[in-house]
Amino acid sequence: MGYFVTVEPGVKVFIEDINPKGNKTILFIHGWPLNHNQFEYQFNFLPKLGYRCIGMDWRGYGNSDKPFDGYGFDRLADDLRMVIEALQLKNITLAGHSTGGAISIRYMARYKGYGVSKLVLIDAASPSSVPKEFTNKIIEETNNDRPKMLQNQTESFFFQYISEAKSEWFFLMGLQAANWSTSAIMVTLRDENVYNDLGQIDVPTLIIHGIHDKVVPFTQAQETNKLIKNSQLVPFQYSGHCPFLEERDRFNQLLSSFA
Repeated sequence: MGYFVTVEPGVKVFIEDINPKGNKTILFIHGWPLNHNQFEYQFNFLPKLGYRCIGMDWRGYGNSDKPFDGYGFDRLADDLRMVIEALQLKNITLAGHSTGGAISIRYMARYKGYGVSKLVLIDAASPSSVPKEFTNKIIEETNNDRPKMLQNQTESFFFQYISEAKSEWFFLMGLQAANWSTSAIMVTLRDENVYNDLGQIDVPTLIIHGIHDKVVPFTQAQETNKLIKNSQLVPFQYSGHCPFLEERDRFNQLLSSFA
């Protein structure tokens, strides 16, 4: 079931709500430059186990409205708060991938984990800022040839072989975002970080991270693990930046047993 939630006047974000009558809820926050559809292989499995799975497209991405501004971590965390409040969510598991992991971390600190009882960080962009040489290159490529940039990034996300069709699927998700929101998130990743937020997280936290991740190196997951009390780091030996696809079955079993 798809619908929209207004997060500020004139800005609505898209929500995919699968199995609303499920007895446990997982709210998924996608990564850059994707949308909720990246979790397709969780949405087709977890509801069979009784989970309610909610996918939220950030502003500027997927089916959500695409305002020109509002892409800092605080505003994106505010959007998340508006969704949790509008849907009256309680005792949920919040699962964020990559930049979605950073947004989830900021939410936990900014709102003292309101509505969240467990946190899952999937190859999260944490704890430090992304190097300027990388982000500035992505911004320049986005402004000049965004389709080419997206193709290049898709290749860097995976350790295992993926089919040409799956690569095209990933690429098309990236194209659904606006050009300005695609580059604005890179500015946020360059100029902000979530280092000071990590010590404020006090719910059980599962950190899943591919050891071959070229986007967010595994050493950063180890650092995040040290900074979040009551956190557990689980390395995925055969994954890059997308263990939810590359080791789908193991990922789904681990998530379902934790949530």
